Amino acid sequence: MLRGMRKASSNWVGKTIMAIVMGVLIISFGVWGIADIFKGFGQSTVAKVGSTEISLNEFRQIYTDRLQQIGRQVGRPLTPDQARAFGLDRQVLQQTIAEAALDEEARRLGLGQSDEQIRQFIMNDPNFKGVSGNFDANRFQAVIRNFGYTEQRYVSEQRKVSLRRQITGTIGAGLEPPKAMLDVLTRFQNEQRAIEFVKLDAAQAGVIDAPSPEALAAYFEDHKVQFRAPEYRKISFVVVSPEEIGKWSEVSDDDAKKVFEQRKDRLGTPEKRQIQQLVFPTLAEAQTARERLAGGTSFEDLGKERGLSASDVDLGLVTKSSLDSTVGSAAFALPAGEISQPIQGPLGVSIVKVDKIEPGKEADYGSLAGDIKREIATERARAKVADLRDKMEDERGGGSSVIDAAQKLGLTAVTIDAVDRSGRAPNGQPVAGIPQGLDVVSQAFNTDVGVDNDSISFKGGYVWYDVLAITPSRDRNLDEVRDQVEARWRQDQIAAKLKAKATEMVQKLEQGGKLADEAAAVGGKVETASGIKRDDSPAGVPATVVTAAFRTAKDGVGQTAAGSGEVVVFRVTDIVDPSVDAASDAVKKLKDSLDRALTDEQVASYVNKLQTDIGTTINQAAFAQVTGANQ
Repeated sequence: MLRGMRKASSNWVGKTIMAIVMGVLIISFGVWGIADIFKGFGQSTVAKVGSTEISLNEFRQIYTDRLQQIGRQVGRPLTPDQARAFGLDRQVLQQTIAEAALDEEARRLGLGQSDEQIRQFIMNDPNFKGVSGNFDANRFQAVIRNFGYTEQRYVSEQRKVSLRRQITGTIGAGLEPPKAMLDVLTRFQNEQRAIEFVKLDAAQAGVIDAPSPEALAAYFEDHKVQFRAPEYRKISFVVVSPEEIGKWSEVSDDDAKKVFEQRKDRLGTPEKRQIQQLVFPTLAEAQTARERLAGGTSFEDLGKERGLSASDVDLGLVTKSSLDSTVGSAAFALPAGEISQPIQGPLGVSIVKVDKIEPGKEADYGSLAGDIKREIATERARAKVADLRDKMEDERGGGSSVIDAAQKLGLTAVTIDAVDRSGRAPNGQPVAGIPQGLDVVSQAFNTDVGVDNDSISFKGGYVWYDVLAITPSRDRNLDEVRDQVEARWRQDQIAAKLKAKATEMVQKLEQGGKLADEAAAVGGKVETASGIKRDDSPAGVPATVVTAAFRTAKDGVGQTAAGSGEVVVFRVTDIVDPSVDAASDAVKKLKDSLDRALTDEQVASYVNKLQTDIGTTINQAAFAQVTGANQ
């Protein structure tokens, strides 16, 4: 499995997905710890943790949601095979079981969370705040809908998350990394090296004669699997979503202007004011302070007398809505430079002064009309989606193909003549016509011709698809791929020659030769780089060279393959061991990272023990059914 994960993460897509995998898990449970508890039991249950059963449908929804989230983040759908290669199936199951164990423990401990606390938690989430900085109900609905949640399901999930955090927050409280660990890791991260190096490319490989027909044929036979034609499928699909239906909806200017007027205040930029404020317990104290301010005493000086810092007195540039309504009304009625009369508020009597006024900008209908119309069209389309879904299901239930059903309902079906598992056409290019984030290709490769497939949820709507034909994978003959075979043969010949030349150069350098002389002998150029850290990507220095340099001693030499068929010969000319400044921002950030890692490890151990104590069982067959491992 480790080998599969390394292979899967060898390109930019894999690295991106692996980074996201680490980010989406609520808790990093580093130890699996339950590898020997697979048992066969009820087919409708994937796992049982204590008295909590994780149903097949529940886990399928969680797993599908997670793959779709990652697919949206990387900009392309993730196939079941890719998900298993990255270990996502195990990670999602692991997380789901861990959460169920924490839920069981929360019930045993009698933990609870009031409706008001959950409401405040959601309303304070910055993801749900609109342009005004306040909770926006429409944004809330749009965000959770985009991730496949209903309001009821989201609130229920947040309640569970809150209780889990009560437990994990207690378990991980007070942990700190040892000073020795910080010192070692800081030195490891900040060690610097200087190198000199020479890049060898096709120019140093010399002339590569064309291969004889016999040599090319023999090479093709030895590498035949690399040139094999993949399985292709012909598919058709139709998308019924608010976005898709909304494209064809016309919205009048009158309707758009009505919405614009309703939202005008929120769409524009509000006026902001630089305000100083002092709050007093009584009206008499406030009146005395105002007289002193009018006589020339500054807000800052009065604040110091009351034990307040300059930042306590100066509120900065604020909007009217960010202030208490009484204070805000008075402050935004003052001219610049004026001091208010005492203002009775809920927390005392305030005096404010306006230092600067930054005018607001009124929203312009002309610049926003297009966005408003699209939003209205999409909203209207939501009602049509439900109606079309029912009609489409009726047509499919009656035996109509996707293409026939789409024609009857006035919808546009898309047909892809040939696509492989990676979403590419026979010419090797990504197929056109598939909306970004739609995982229809991998779904099509998990079914067969003539099968009535379930619809796919997509952007608040649905997608129906058919597999029309299957072209099996096959061995190509040499004539079909002659140019590709010859190009690959030439690349291998160049790589072999460069490897031999680099090995010879390294041997001479180890015997006392100079890199400049060896570079001149092969028509190369010596380049240098200094101050390189382990995680750096300096311009002109391949990542493999940085990695190899940190495995080599000072004055040591080496060689490594680089991108584009290059081989690099290098020498490490200097190593700088850094000093450790415990007060620096870098060390503080490292300490924070270690704090989180130690907390995760502590929580992982706790949860593993919890799972063992309350009992955990997994239905391997049901798990394989959901993740496609039994296909």
